Amino acid sequence: METLLFAADDPQRSLLPLVITGLFFIVLMAIAAWGMKKTNDTNDFFLGGRTLGPWILALSYGAAYFSAVVFIGFAGTYGWLVSFKSLWVGLMNGLVGSLAAWLVLGRATRKMTRRLNAATTPQFFAQRYGSNFMKVFGAILIFLFLLPYSASVFAGLTYLFKEVFNVSMTTALTIITITTGIYLVIGGYKAAARIDFIQGAIMFFGALCMVWFAFSYFAKDCGGFVGVVEQATSNYNARLSGEMSAVQTEPFKPMPGWLFWSVVFMTSIAPWGLPQMVHKFYAIKDEKQIVKGAIVCCVFASLIGLAAYGIGALSHLLPEDVLATTLTPDGASIDVNKLVPTMLVKCFPSWFLAIVLLLVLSASMSTLCSLALTSSAALSLDLVKGYVAPNASEKTHLLVLRVCCGVFILCSYLIALFSPSWIVALTALSWGAICGGFLAPYVYGLFWRGVTKAGAVWGMLSGVVVSNAIYWTLFFGQNPAVAKKFSPVTASIAMLFPFIVVPLVSAMTKKLDPERVKLAFDDAPIETSEKDDATR
Repeated sequence: METLLFAADDPQRSLLPLVITGLFFIVLMAIAAWGMKKTNDTNDFFLGGRTLGPWILALSYGAAYFSAVVFIGFAGTYGWLVSFKSLWVGLMNGLVGSLAAWLVLGRATRKMTRRLNAATTPQFFAQRYGSNFMKVFGAILIFLFLLPYSASVFAGLTYLFKEVFNVSMTTALTIITITTGIYLVIGGYKAAARIDFIQGAIMFFGALCMVWFAFSYFAKDCGGFVGVVEQATSNYNARLSGEMSAVQTEPFKPMPGWLFWSVVFMTSIAPWGLPQMVHKFYAIKDEKQIVKGAIVCCVFASLIGLAAYGIGALSHLLPEDVLATTLTPDGASIDVNKLVPTMLVKCFPSWFLAIVLLLVLSASMSTLCSLALTSSAALSLDLVKGYVAPNASEKTHLLVLRVCCGVFILCSYLIALFSPSWIVALTALSWGAICGGFLAPYVYGLFWRGVTKAGAVWGMLSGVVVSNAIYWTLFFGQNPAVAKKFSPVTASIAMLFPFIVVPLVSAMTKKLDPERVKLAFDDAPIETSEKDDATR
């Protein structure tokens, strides 16, 4: 196995990754400085003035979709448990989570949020349904459940950063936090979206190179690229039948089909309701560019997903002595989170680990920025500007938005640093709770005139309640690991249940004011050159 970068016996290896990462951070700071000059109000800071083109938004959407969690955790988990069947996750993320989301939601979201003068998902609910409760509850929901998700992204990224540069977890986490905080707080979304574009390009070409190196490494012993797939599949089947050791005391157990397909469903449908993803549609400059953006995003997301899960499936080609280094402390089973990092160290040239680091760094920092922007907007625009200080100046609100971004990043840093088990376990609940609360009211609100205020409110509440009820029953009845294992099923149920509740309650409750419905669905053309005033 190759020596890690920054190994004590080879100090020259520190130069290349240090130079590459240093240049990367310098570019981020330069774009942030440019973004600061272009940011004059909260509309510029949060939506980029609604003037962003399809390439920037498409790669920004895709970069926010994936983080270190996919490359380090998900890829190893599902590649090990279901082998190349895990490629379905990546493929459906591209087709459903990206292409279909853009084509179905993009145009409708852009048009309706402009008509309603809404810049955030809670604002959309308030304007669409006339519900201040949904605005306040939605803002609290966003901040509460995106915090542990953000902390988990920080933690996953810090692990790889530590392994490559041989620094302490605290040092790695501090460097990443400061860098992310500075370029987001200074530059806002105008800078973040362009940085996402660069990071997306790094992810795209880095993923291609990662697949090439990994397959090339194993092809030497498997007789070519086709032989790599055949041998990995053969080893997986042999472990299933017990003919091949899995280097663990517990029998090798594959993931049940129903649980796997719930993962596919959750990861592909969740972006339709996650506010940090939907936010991209608010900022589209011209709806004529949506198809182009959808295609770009689909290609990008499909490649990243297929590359990540394909690499994970190759873990079945690792020798037994290497797999032994990935066992849990009790030696009972494989620690799936160690599989991909171990493979990267074994298969890739040391210099290429710097490129892999940039790939994962880009994926994670873009996700963190989307989470921070969305959560800070929930506090500053929906609560402070909406209720606490509605008459404050635009400069004051812009300052509050920047401060909220910094506070969110600082809170995420502290959670990741101290990693209390109950908060880390809560990350498995994040997608289910937020999507369960937002997805049905959002989709129905875009396309159905008949949804009522009560229907939307009860749809939101039912998703949150169902998600929490199932999760905490598993958590307290079993343990955090069981709750996390079944969280895809929990999230899927929480997302689907409100789609039944909303129409049922709407059929029995008072209809919305016709003027409010007319405003939301008015087909009058919207000038693309207008200076949107949604955040004022």
